[in-house]
Amino acid sequence: MPAGIIEMLRKLGRMHAGFGVSQQHHALQTATLARRANASDELVLAALCHDIGKAVSIPNHGEISAAILRKYVPPDIYQIVLTHQDFQGRHYYEYFGQPSNLRDRYSGEPWFATAERFTDEWDQTSFDPAYETLPLSFFEPMIDRVFARQVISLDQGSRQAAS
Repeated sequence: MPAGIIEMLRKLGRMHAGFGVSQQHHALQTATLARRANASDELVLAALCHDIGKAVSIPNHGEISAAILRKYVPPDIYQIVLTHQDFQGRHYYEYFGQPSNLRDRYSGEPWFATAERFTDEWDQTSFDPAYETLPLSFFEPMIDRVFARQVISLDQGSRQAAS
């Protein structure tokens, strides 16, 4: 699993999607901002992987990214990745004739404030080619640790179920 995640992140290096930086650079910058804000490893990993679904499909990348992370991060972080486009909408949906207040429907959720921080302070600002972004190699041990942790748990559960 960790090798597959790293490969998807590398694939994003070839994708610009109309921005001044590659989607990989955007992912690394978002994760760098989260790390420098002392976010948990799981939230930093979510910042790194929140757009990883674009390697498969841009229109529904949030759902794809969230599905990949679901078994590896707490439920609130899963929800943040799943809904991050609705939170991003505040910044640009009006230009596409869509409501820019979609995030408001989550205002009662316990993860709402973290989702706002994730989107407004890290995701939305991570398109600066001059920002000193940490390299993918910095995050690889975290990818290995977080994704391997659940795999071990699943393997143990499978062994127990087979017994």
